[in-house]
Amino acid sequence: MSSLIRHSSTGIPLSFIAKADLSTWLTEQPQALQNWLTNCDFKNKGMALVANNETGSLEHVYCLVNDLQDFWLAGDLSTKLPAGCYQIQGDEKFVEQVTLGFVLGGYEFSEYKEKPSPRATLAIKDESLVKRLSQYASAINLVRDLVNTPAADMMPQHLSQVMADLADTFDGEFSEWVGDELLEQNYPTIHMVGRASENKPRLLDLRWGAKDAPQITLVGKGVCFDSGGLDLKPSSGMRNMKKDMGGAAHVIGLAQLIMAANLPIRLRVLVPAVENAVSRNAFRPGDVIKTRKGITVEIDNTDAEGRLVLCDALAEAQNDNPDLIVDFATLTGACRVALGTELPGFFANNREVANKLMDAGESCHDPVWQLPLFDQYKVLLKSDVADIANCASTPFGGAITAALYLKEFIEPSTPWVHFDVMAWNLRALPGRPAGGEALGIRAVFNYLQDRFQ
Repeated sequence: MSSLIRHSSTGIPLSFIAKADLSTWLTEQPQALQNWLTNCDFKNKGMALVANNETGSLEHVYCLVNDLQDFWLAGDLSTKLPAGCYQIQGDEKFVEQVTLGFVLGGYEFSEYKEKPSPRATLAIKDESLVKRLSQYASAINLVRDLVNTPAADMMPQHLSQVMADLADTFDGEFSEWVGDELLEQNYPTIHMVGRASENKPRLLDLRWGAKDAPQITLVGKGVCFDSGGLDLKPSSGMRNMKKDMGGAAHVIGLAQLIMAANLPIRLRVLVPAVENAVSRNAFRPGDVIKTRKGITVEIDNTDAEGRLVLCDALAEAQNDNPDLIVDFATLTGACRVALGTELPGFFANNREVANKLMDAGESCHDPVWQLPLFDQYKVLLKSDVADIANCASTPFGGAITAALYLKEFIEPSTPWVHFDVMAWNLRALPGRPAGGEALGIRAVFNYLQDRFQ
């Protein structure tokens, strides 16, 4: 349960007033309150703390907002309000609407700090709502924690422990293939990308749920640090590459949310976990690798390693003939150029799934945007010596060509969604602190909940 919300019927009242309604609302208030709000410049400052006349203790907080329908209108209040427990005023729908933003805005990555910053908290009357919102917050903050953790403490073996612990918590099954076992079990591209690191590459596998339930398989790019390999990144491009396992973090957080909610599905989570390092045995530009599916790939650029580890995992995902495969990856800068860093793009080979996914995202204020699998660009992945190259011959349409590469490892009959996410907030917004971020997992969860529950 999130420490920022608790089941209780008492708390300092916290009221929101729309700017358009302020004049009318003021006329309905006692003269003393009107005078206080005027004297503290409520109209311009947007927040007023009202004390009890006799005790001097905080009695009520008023916030002026542009739109009462804004999902994030309470997103920065847990850090702005004095430490204490508050209770949002309004009907149940309104309370539910804004509480998650409040809780998510109170996130702080404090693992390496001596003392976390104080936060305001919320009292919620509905115990079931507390449980539901805590599940969302816990999953999203897990994603944030994993992405924010420095690479030295979030290597393949650390991701392995996280997934093993998750399996234990929810009575799932966990297995993994490590180092040369990947070659023995025919996961050559995962091994190739990760072999130069002293942190051995792994394929992590979590299974949960009734075996006769509809199967959903999640695949997450787990590049725990990306130096670029022999095609070494510049220092500016390498600075935040601890976040290159953001795809893995997303599917782990989504899996926790699915299992906590006990969705009636058979869940499988596959995470190819590697470090793309530089060493005497690092893979090279010009090398050719035969993938698990049998497709040969020429390495055009060692910094396009995410699609290489994903392709073996996606081929494995097909083995169970799942009802849906969803992968998450911090795959291309091109997607960020197209959509910016705060709107996650996705590709899908099934129009019905894509449309319902966008509808689910809109309904829960977690927007996602479909980009086209434009097959005309597949020729840009042509290789003269192999079946396909891991990079296109042009930087244009880079998110599309990366998705088309992955599509080669998906059976046409299998519904598939590929998310290309930033996994990082470059700027702080209400409810969304700077740093690691979960993008699109509430949308996917709501889609799965609508479809299977």
